[in-house]
Amino acid sequence: MNALVYHGPGQKAWEEKPKPVIKDATDAIIKIYKTTICGTDLHIMKGDVPEVTPGRILGHEGVGIIEEAGSAVSSFKKGDHVLISCITSCGKCDYCRKGMYSHCENGGWILGHLIDGTQAEYVRIPYADTSLYPIPAGADEEALVMLSDILPTGFECGVLNGRVQPGSTVAIIGSGPIGLAALLTAQFYSPAKIIMIDPDDNRLAVAKTFGATHTINNKTENAVDKINSFTNSKGVDTAIEAVGIPATFELCQQIIGAGGVIANIGVHGKSAELHLETLWSKNITITTRLVDTVTTPLLLKTVQSKKLEPNKLITHHFKLSDIINAYETFGHADKEKALKVILTNE
Repeated sequence: MNALVYHGPGQKAWEEKPKPVIKDATDAIIKIYKTTICGTDLHIMKGDVPEVTPGRILGHEGVGIIEEAGSAVSSFKKGDHVLISCITSCGKCDYCRKGMYSHCENGGWILGHLIDGTQAEYVRIPYADTSLYPIPAGADEEALVMLSDILPTGFECGVLNGRVQPGSTVAIIGSGPIGLAALLTAQFYSPAKIIMIDPDDNRLAVAKTFGATHTINNKTENAVDKINSFTNSKGVDTAIEAVGIPATFELCQQIIGAGGVIANIGVHGKSAELHLETLWSKNITITTRLVDTVTTPLLLKTVQSKKLEPNKLITHHFKLSDIINAYETFGHADKEKALKVILTNE
């Protein structure tokens, strides 16, 4: 088979690799139908995730068809259409029993990280019964790719951790796919204001169509001053960091109001300064989280009912074999006006 292989920071290749085989009775082999590229993959390519070693097949999102199921797999069979979770869960360890699938003692975020991932023609999924979801007949499988990672990530790490409430004021720093996923799912809770902050006017315009009440271009405008003007200088109730660089985390600290919550989503490869000299007395909560995907069933029902339309996030389509060009497009999202790309294995 062919796959996108990481060869160290800044180095990748579409090349031939052995087709995966069943290793454990709980495994399934999936023929990838559609997959995508994540901002986390770009962090890996920058060298921000050193656990990813050269030779690794990247990718942790996608939908596909079961090619082969291990003898202990009871919920799926050959030919089933499935949604692949970015988080692998054994379902039995202490962390899984707490619903913290991201910290599964035998899984967690391993696809495209510690084991070969989904940017390939085939992928091996450990613990298939608890790491895959059946796709309902007639579902928009392209849209469901967004449920592998970005929608549960934006919802769990941003909206739920950020304690978004009716009537509250929310600022989301970063209007990329993850920030937009947080924007879409924040509206479940009817906040009074959702303020999107980004240096890209195109992404801010998209955010407006997705439900943002206010936008700030922090390249041409002073974000702190604008937030103060929107909030009577009180700051926001929830600040969601959806980029993963020091400047955006520090901006969250500047705009959060007393009693507010800073919810970090971004993958950080460098340390960020914590300004306790200004935060210590403000009753601030700071949360971090790796997505657990516990909300995937809920989000799947919401998509099926048309209350959530994740296909809005898709801007570009490529054949899987053209993944190098897809990386170029996604990596230059500002120039290409790209949000999520869909790669189809034909």
